Amino acid sequence: MTMRTRSLGTTGPQVSALGLGCMGMSALYGEADRAESIATLHAALEAGVTLLDTGDFYGMGHNEMLIGEALRAAPAARREQALVSVKFGALRGPDGSWLGYDGRPAAVKNFAAYSLQRLGVDHIDVYRIARLDPDVPIEETVGAIAELVEKGYVRHIGLSEVGAETIRRAAATAPVSDLQIEYSLISRGIEDEILPTTRELGIGITAYGVLSRGLISGHFTADRQLGAGDFRAMSPRFQGENLRHNLNLVEALRKIAEQKGVSVAQIAISWVLSRGEDIVPLVGARRRDRLTEALGALDVTLEPADLAAIEEAVPAGAAAGDRYPAAQMAHLES
Repeated sequence: MTMRTRSLGTTGPQVSALGLGCMGMSALYGEADRAESIATLHAALEAGVTLLDTGDFYGMGHNEMLIGEALRAAPAARREQALVSVKFGALRGPDGSWLGYDGRPAAVKNFAAYSLQRLGVDHIDVYRIARLDPDVPIEETVGAIAELVEKGYVRHIGLSEVGAETIRRAAATAPVSDLQIEYSLISRGIEDEILPTTRELGIGITAYGVLSRGLISGHFTADRQLGAGDFRAMSPRFQGENLRHNLNLVEALRKIAEQKGVSVAQIAISWVLSRGEDIVPLVGARRRDRLTEALGALDVTLEPADLAAIEEAVPAGAAAGDRYPAAQMAHLES
């Protein structure tokens, strides 16, 4: 496996062709093993992964502290190559409840101060609000990040889960390097307006959910029991008939993967990689074996016939169910 690099837009840094999404090491997918999480972070850095993605609200700061611990214990050369992307703005209660979003300039700077401390770094490589604050113009939020860039606390401005109009307004305020948004074989909503807009403006895409929270990994089964704290227990795509329908799509994908001698996860990740050099897939591996599998996607070459077969097996719009429960879908732009 040779780790390739891609750019986070025309104003962003060069990063590894795959990034590591670290959320599952702290929240939303059941219990995680701390030692294995740190070992996975170290294995990713050793393999040449440079982009580490987190949010200050993942485990209410736990994820940032976990990454900080892993970076401190990593060899200096690996630590220096790491680029950390942080989402902020999601408000949490002591009981883990979600209380909305805060994009006020003073809040932006306050969130950054705490993230820098928890991560143990002197700057954040990419900083972005997790969801648009409906009460604060995006120009004010992005303007505050731009001030942090000027002072050296942030290197690059990012966005997350916003639509084409908001992207244009943000980019008119300050240089935006990257949009983080869900993109996978069964989540292709960005293809109509958002992706053409980012490409016009020279903004890269960090694609999360490339395996749809494990749904199209080839490892998820209909009889799997999910804990109360597992997001998928509430996700429409993992419920009843929706789940059965979506797993049938996975089985169609499995036939293509088997013909190529690769795993379903590798086919799904390779498909996202094939969509353009401006797209960096984030893989949410919490264990070293899953990381190794995901990295194997870099050695998969999808020929035109493969892509046509994948499109036939899992056409756009084929998934059953929304990607979030209704209350969370209300916070997403399209």
